[in-house]
Amino acid sequence: MAYITAEEKVPISHKSQAVVNQILDENPILKKILLESNNEQEVNDSIKNWVEPELKKDEQAYKYYKHEITGRKIFEKIRWQDVAAIRILDYINHTNHSYSDLNVRGQKRINTPFKILWLAAKYATGGGKYYFFIDMLELFRQFSGKRKYKLPSREQVEHWMDNNPSGLEPEIIEIRKRNKTRIIDIIIELIDSKSVKTLKYFFEEGISKEEKIKKVNEWWNTKQFHLKFAVRNPELLNRMLNYTLDNETLTILREAEKKGIPFFVNPYYLSLLNVDNPKKKYADAAIRDYIIYSKELIHEFGHIVAWEKEDIVESGKPNAAGWILPSSHNVHRRYPEVAILIPDSVGRACGGLCASCQRMYDFQRGNLNFDLEKLEPTEKWPEKLERLLRYFENDTQLRDILITGGDALMSSDKTLKLILDKVYEMAVRKVEKNKEIKNGQKYAEMIRVRLGTRLPVYLPQRITDDLLKILKDFKNKASQIGIKQFVIQTHFESAMEITPEVKTAIEKIIASGWIITNQLVFTASASRRGHTNKLRKVLNDIGVITYYTFSVKGYMENYHNFATNARAVQEQIEEKRIGKIPKKYIELIRMYPLNAKNMIENVSYLRDRENLPFLATDRNVINLPGVGKSLTFRTVGITRRGRRILKFEHDATRSHSPIIHKMDDVIIVESKPVGEYLRQLEKIGENVNDYSTIWGYSIGETEKRFPVFEYPEYPFDITEEFSNLQV
Repeated sequence: MAYITAEEKVPISHKSQAVVNQILDENPILKKILLESNNEQEVNDSIKNWVEPELKKDEQAYKYYKHEITGRKIFEKIRWQDVAAIRILDYINHTNHSYSDLNVRGQKRINTPFKILWLAAKYATGGGKYYFFIDMLELFRQFSGKRKYKLPSREQVEHWMDNNPSGLEPEIIEIRKRNKTRIIDIIIELIDSKSVKTLKYFFEEGISKEEKIKKVNEWWNTKQFHLKFAVRNPELLNRMLNYTLDNETLTILREAEKKGIPFFVNPYYLSLLNVDNPKKKYADAAIRDYIIYSKELIHEFGHIVAWEKEDIVESGKPNAAGWILPSSHNVHRRYPEVAILIPDSVGRACGGLCASCQRMYDFQRGNLNFDLEKLEPTEKWPEKLERLLRYFENDTQLRDILITGGDALMSSDKTLKLILDKVYEMAVRKVEKNKEIKNGQKYAEMIRVRLGTRLPVYLPQRITDDLLKILKDFKNKASQIGIKQFVIQTHFESAMEITPEVKTAIEKIIASGWIITNQLVFTASASRRGHTNKLRKVLNDIGVITYYTFSVKGYMENYHNFATNARAVQEQIEEKRIGKIPKKYIELIRMYPLNAKNMIENVSYLRDRENLPFLATDRNVINLPGVGKSLTFRTVGITRRGRRILKFEHDATRSHSPIIHKMDDVIIVESKPVGEYLRQLEKIGENVNDYSTIWGYSIGETEKRFPVFEYPEYPFDITEEFSNLQV
């Protein structure tokens, strides 16, 4: 018998044994292989000799497996059984490969899928866990054809959408009015008891309760009020939520406070949470999971490692993508065309801390925080801003600046205007310099300006007339020097976040000439059937176009919010498809960003003409822990607990830093098994039978970027040379 590790000598559970017996009963050929083989090599060779000839019956599928042909077109033609065959063969090809599992702080995982199954079948050992065997059961059902594939009908998909309410529905509006009344009463008590230190918000001596309520209702419409009275501790949160948090949740939040994890939720956003309507029990789950921390986050805080390697910068050295940057924390860059600017201002804070924040690593090390007074810009910031923008000015390829944080709109109007004015001046200088450069050697000129912000969602009161004037004035003058796309890049997580206040704020931004795009984080709660489609629809209704649907990144700290990448592919193929835009409209929709003021009318025209519930303009992707975004992957392994091991390739549909040709494979060991993910959905009211095909989605191909998000072409040829790059 082959060498067996101590872990592999562990007996499997009775529950797991029942699943193993089921696998053997349903697959006579596999049973013979497992029971008659003497070691792992014999098992793998025999399974390969059985499965590979089946795959070869489809020449195109076999070539895809061998990487002789690639791409989305062939991916969409592969039969369901052949997807399973490819996974089985990939398991064999990657057997005994070692992978670092950062979910358990870098422990090595040796990939031995069929050894675990063989030991279980022959000796009832191997240490495999229940969801490992369930995944194997479903894999061979898919390969054998026992698990038939059926695409859900449009009617079914729309039924799932209808199960997800929006914040614009009358019943939801009334619930939130009651929530607001309750929260205002508490704020009045806080002011009366002087529990909150403030010189701005107070009541004159002797005024009545009704007058106090009227005054707080006036303050409610301002940004500063909500920031001042933002909840920063578990006890006040529970009080604001009418003491509905259970003991386990309160214990977790108290532990978070002890560990120093920032906590910041403003009164407006808290009013969106349901506390008294059992029929709507899980409707706000996606919102709730954004503000209430998980026990895994508490346990990992202090040990969180940066997911995006290019965000780790040492002075004078290139980041993981090869870019030399002017600052270790103010400028982030992955791609040739775009870089992120993070100001030294209150813009380094947010309107609230999202539990699955991609920058939790920066909160952990103190680069981002909610100490709003200390984040006010110093007198040196204007000079530093000039230096940072010279980086954009003197780069050959940069044409797109994403001002974010934190949150771009957390900056004061004065600071934001300064930043935009300096961006304009930089863009002018770049244009002027180009006049002296030969065609074919010219630099890319600034063509897109984006503001990354969640405040239209968290705090729509931020969208004031003064802010809108700044946005409008900048657009008017920047349009004269060649900047064509003006984008507010926001982050709605649920249709329940779209309230009458939000709708009004969005309409005002669009009227100022800026388009609004959305990036959804595909958390477990947001991944429920119909949830994302409903969000797409309601966003389109108010003039927002969808940009990305991101799988949750991070490691064990985001375990609770993680939805498997199999579910991301399932959602893309089975649900998002009902909003697919016919190719004949590609050129039409490419022009939408140039006519931002008419976005609502233009989106409605196309939806009505083609009977589409929404425009499926977003791509399902994950930010890779290397360089860039992708959903091009193969499932090449599985841990004994049932967590899938994915090998990713970079998005071949867009340009990258040349360094990708020198990079190692991007391997992601998922933080939870598919089975545990489904059990989590069941706990929030989902019927897991609606997700039965999820087990078979073991391959992904990145969708092409939609033309509405492409850069307009220049009337000249730019250089192919890169600057600020060291490979």
